[in-house]
Amino acid sequence: MEEITRKTMLYKTGVEYGDYTMNHILGCSHGCKYPCYAFLMKKRFGQINSYDDWIKPKIVSNTLEILEKEIPRLKNKIKSVQLCFATDPFMYEYEEIAKISLAAIKKLNDAEIKCTVLTKGILPFELAGLFKENEYGISLISLNESYRKKFEPGAAEYSLRIESLKKLHDAGCKTWISMEPYPTPNFIEQDILKILEAVKFTNKIIFGRTNYNREVSAFPKHKEFYNDCANQVIEFCKSHTIDYHIKAGTIT
Repeated sequence: MEEITRKTMLYKTGVEYGDYTMNHILGCSHGCKYPCYAFLMKKRFGQINSYDDWIKPKIVSNTLEILEKEIPRLKNKIKSVQLCFATDPFMYEYEEIAKISLAAIKKLNDAEIKCTVLTKGILPFELAGLFKENEYGISLISLNESYRKKFEPGAAEYSLRIESLKKLHDAGCKTWISMEPYPTPNFIEQDILKILEAVKFTNKIIFGRTNYNREVSAFPKHKEFYNDCANQVIEFCKSHTIDYHIKAGTIT
């Protein structure tokens, strides 16, 4: 894998449910085509030249050295660190990325800093032996593999993601689901309750609409659709004692 270096790693995020975050990889092999907000931003600011460049991830080789310097300085300000908002810490079939992600999480945990993980890959079971305050999540917006292959072409199969999450949950870990960007029926017709049933074991669900795609706005009554979906998520979570968060702008 190609490697790059950086001068900084940990930074305060503006994401509504985040605190600090780190992005120790540039690019993402999952190549999501919703489109991907991270790809759009990296391309806009000249860090990525093209989609083909984006799907060839580059590891930040000095990640651990940067953390060694930044953790003592920021430790008292950090509530949690999200891995990641602009890439994926457990990119499917990239052992090199999983290895450095695990090492980074361990280093943060050694300083008693909680980590929140989100992936479209497979969560390694080694996470079960780390800090018990950590939270491990998967992105899940469908159960349909044809949809996954079209819009998340390089990501892990949905069933494999769920299986890895369930193993961690059964081992006593805190788990969560990101149901975002949830598609409107002009992309795929599906029953949201079937998706929710598949992950009813989890501790938390975050639900959000699809953005940055004109086809969503072209769908008749898309606002009513997302209102209904959000209400179904809320009712499901309440009935199964699951924490939930509805992203801003999803309910109108």
